[in-house]
Amino acid sequence: MRSRLAARSTRLVLAAAAVTALAATTTACGPEEDGAAATTTSASTESGTSGGSDSSATGGSSDSDAGSDSGTGSGSKDSGSSGKEAGTDDGGKSGYGQSCGTNDLNFKVTSETQAGGYYLVTVSAKSGITCYLDPNTPSVSFGSDASGVASPVGQGGEDPIKLTGSAVAYTGISPKTTNSDSGVEFENVIIATSEEDENPAELKLPEPATVEKPIVTNWDDEISGAVPQVI
Repeated sequence: MRSRLAARSTRLVLAAAAVTALAATTTACGPEEDGAAATTTSASTESGTSGGSDSSATGGSSDSDAGSDSGTGSGSKDSGSSGKEAGTDDGGKSGYGQSCGTNDLNFKVTSETQAGGYYLVTVSAKSGITCYLDPNTPSVSFGSDASGVASPVGQGGEDPIKLTGSAVAYTGISPKTTNSDSGVEFENVIIATSEEDENPAELKLPEPATVEKPIVTNWDDEISGAVPQVI
């Protein structure tokens, strides 16, 4: 278990460092690039952007595919297969049934008072996307230091959650689980659907959080399953 958490921390530290490097690169860009960067960085508690890129929702199909007489409106060669739903725009995705990537999702962060106070993260699929959210804990980190990596507490759902349209899923993050007055203050949290995701989202918190030994729950389709508790 120690080696698994150490590996998880290392990967999250690298992902957080990548987000920080991207932010620094954006600062050095010209006015036009600054404007583009502003549209992909969350500046409020409700964000549909990801920290790295938002490319997965725009991977369109070829012109020849668009011209085919499939009658499904998906613009894909596989539009007539049993894995798709006729008449549904999948946003350029290769097909239904794939796991949700971070940049497939819209994020919303709210501050809750239960369990001593925690942050509730609500996610939904972006327009035109249908994906399945694995019932594991998301990768969560405050800053780029290993001490800011949230430990999983094993709470939440056990089955994949289908996200499409208005369907949502939840995870809960407790930034501080100690009784001391120590800790480091952060205004943002970095989150990804998996440790391997190279495009984590950096979300602005409703208010600055004092962080020390943070924890995070599994994804759940019920808010009650996303209240983090030290087990």
